[in-house]
Amino acid sequence: MDTEKSVLFEQMPVPQAARRLMIPTILSSLVMVIYSMADTYFVGRLNNPVESSAVTLAAPVLLAFNAVNNLFGVGSSSMMSRALGEKDFDKVRKSAAFGFYCALLCSIAMSLLCTAFFRPLLYLLGAESTTITATADYMRWTVLLGAAPSILNVVMAYMVRSEGAALHASVGTMSGCILNMILDPIFIMPWGLDMGAAGAGCATFVSNCVACLYFFVLLYVKRKSTYVSIRPKDFRLQREIITGVCGVGIPASIQNLLNVTGMTILNNFAADYGPDAVAAIGIVQKIYMVPMQVSMGSSQGVMPLVGYSYSAKNYKRMKETVFFIVKVMVPIMVVSSVFCYFRSEWLVSLFIKKEEIVSYGGGFLRADSLAMTFLAIDFLAVGVFQAIGMGKKSLVFAVLRKIVFEIPALIVLNRLFGVYGIAYAAFVAELMLAICAVYMLIRIFKNLEAGGGKTKAEC
Repeated sequence: MDTEKSVLFEQMPVPQAARRLMIPTILSSLVMVIYSMADTYFVGRLNNPVESSAVTLAAPVLLAFNAVNNLFGVGSSSMMSRALGEKDFDKVRKSAAFGFYCALLCSIAMSLLCTAFFRPLLYLLGAESTTITATADYMRWTVLLGAAPSILNVVMAYMVRSEGAALHASVGTMSGCILNMILDPIFIMPWGLDMGAAGAGCATFVSNCVACLYFFVLLYVKRKSTYVSIRPKDFRLQREIITGVCGVGIPASIQNLLNVTGMTILNNFAADYGPDAVAAIGIVQKIYMVPMQVSMGSSQGVMPLVGYSYSAKNYKRMKETVFFIVKVMVPIMVVSSVFCYFRSEWLVSLFIKKEEIVSYGGGFLRADSLAMTFLAIDFLAVGVFQAIGMGKKSLVFAVLRKIVFEIPALIVLNRLFGVYGIAYAAFVAELMLAICAVYMLIRIFKNLEAGGGKTKAEC
């Protein structure tokens, strides 16, 4: 293991090491949000709820890509970080190659499957006679053509980040995002190519291809100094690699599939109230992604440090890392929550000027703002579970969030309070999950401090 990686994971003070890993990750996450919001923003500038609804309705399928991202990105990176802690560099390379080629095959399969069942899929997503054409045009670029580049650039970013190269991972991600923001107005707006929602999809496809190209070039240039391998000869169907990657990746993947289910149900409930409500939900989801990605970026950023420290049995350093993130992120999320609550309608109006959509969106965002602080705690807990190989714990959290808490709350609150009731389901879910998260983290650290190690931590 080279000196730079050794210093980062073993010698550098925890606050410094954590900042070095999480700041680039948070920045790239924010840029990803901005690029995602760019689709919504420029389509919203058309003041056409049908075009805006197309972006919203397609979101569950794009979120489904994250299931593959998490299966092979989170799974492989967790395995790689733990292997680095064990100084097993051959396992690092094999884990990376396994994750890459499995992600490639899955992305191709998803494209073919969506192509074969395209029209039924559109209706399943909540598209109606007024929105089906725009939704189909958007999805042809982002799903049918764009699955592979969208998935691979995220998976490779996870793998590059796993060995401490957070800056390189962020540059790759941001390169595509910035290009998307440049292309969006050119492709979408009437003064450009006037493609509407389809233009947003085309810009996303091109930007993801560029991000993939960056990572391919990076891995080629650094081939003698990196343990991240996408060489076919390192691809092995070995039991240890498969179980190590899938043990973390499958629960993480299921978590995202459950998120897709929840979003699809939410969109279908919103569709009962018309295109304005659907468009408002979509805009609020984009705004909510800013604090969500900050929370996620912080947990993802420090996953390599947590996983490495755990495998090296440096539990004190692992605990210091987790508590540092708590001290940093909770105040940030509290401030974000207050701001979004009191400036909700103004934030929505930045994306669209239609009064009905702004009114809907303001109510939705006020509800979502209440969940932000608890969301940070929940993401941190799941990040810790994934980093140390406790995939079953993250799966339990995924089931609790959607099946036990959010979806039942969505159904009940919709019946009791109508359209605004559905927005409070996320708050209920994140609050209950945060209570569970605090309990589980305390339990894990108590077991580790007692000398129980891995076996007792998993009980």
